[in-house]
Amino acid sequence: MSLQELQELERSYAIPTYVRNPVQFVRGSGVNLYDEQGNEYLDFLAGIGVLNVGHCHPRVIKAVTEQAAQLTHVTNLYYTEPAMRLSKALSDSSLGGKVFLCNSGAEANEAAIKLARRAKPGGDIVVLRDGFHGRTYGALSATPQEAKQAPFAPLVPGFITVPKDPAAITAAVTDITAAVLLEPIQGESGVQMISDELLLAARKACDKHGAALIFDEVQTGMGRTGSMWAYEQTPVIPDALTSAKALGGGLPIGALITGARLADVFQPGDHGSTFAGGPVACVAALEAIAICGDPELLRAVVELGERLTGSLAEVPFVASVRGRGLLVGVDLLEGVSAVEIARRALLEQRLVINATGPQTLRFEPPLTVTGQQIDEAVSRLSKLRP
Repeated sequence: MSLQELQELERSYAIPTYVRNPVQFVRGSGVNLYDEQGNEYLDFLAGIGVLNVGHCHPRVIKAVTEQAAQLTHVTNLYYTEPAMRLSKALSDSSLGGKVFLCNSGAEANEAAIKLARRAKPGGDIVVLRDGFHGRTYGALSATPQEAKQAPFAPLVPGFITVPKDPAAITAAVTDITAAVLLEPIQGESGVQMISDELLLAARKACDKHGAALIFDEVQTGMGRTGSMWAYEQTPVIPDALTSAKALGGGLPIGALITGARLADVFQPGDHGSTFAGGPVACVAALEAIAICGDPELLRAVVELGERLTGSLAEVPFVASVRGRGLLVGVDLLEGVSAVEIARRALLEQRLVINATGPQTLRFEPPLTVTGQQIDEAVSRLSKLRP
């Protein structure tokens, strides 16, 4: 179908929750996307951090194809090898506890909230200002952004928002706190870095009051920052973490991973999901973990991230750059619209990026990106004139 035909179908049949760019992608390979006319684009968004392994990685495609020909679904009332193998792989790669498989980042965070409240019934959940944890009701209630929350009030009670300040965390966590839930880097808010001092204060306060420290690694995990999980580059180990986005190598899957303390809190019947742990998504995730956890790839992510941030800092209309690994945020000069720059980058330079705020761009290419592709992407961006 042509782009115009798809737009007509959208107007007639799709609930208008998205503002789509006027491009139809029909194929992807590695760091490249292709529209219906065969034009090639550099993808430096990776489906908002989903395609860490790149588009259509051959190992993921092979595993999915073979599994789909054997078994696509049964339910969690029975065993499948891919789900059990994936649970072990996730535990071994991180906190060493147990795993609840689900279908998305929001679902993983919902499970984490329930786990914290099961461990400490009635307890509050402390979250950071500017955080983002999803759009379902519990996850939305943990996302203190007025524009996202206000239309859907009243929200789930028991969430306390604090500034990104160690003293504020220390004061907010009390004996009735069930958990502190935070992103080690706030991706949806423009790649906002969280200080080690804040993380240490959260860890100390949680230990003092018997609360759980939960890291939302939906965007920062799976090698994105140069280690398999972002917490590995901090002085803090959380009690649980959540994963999704890149976990499935392009397929929808999420996970809640616990450490030892919370491993046996949930009991049979406490939580569940019809599609969770489906064999097709699980074999994709197993391949994605193997690819993203490769030490050589992770070293390259650190080096390429430094190359990307250094190059972006030289772009004339860029004010500042921050990030870790290949999760990079860029603030533009006063008066330069990030939304307009992202739109023009797509339509004029065939570079896929996105705006996370009025003056902030986000870059997160596949981890398989090359130095040459980074240089080309920055060159294309530099050709724009605000």
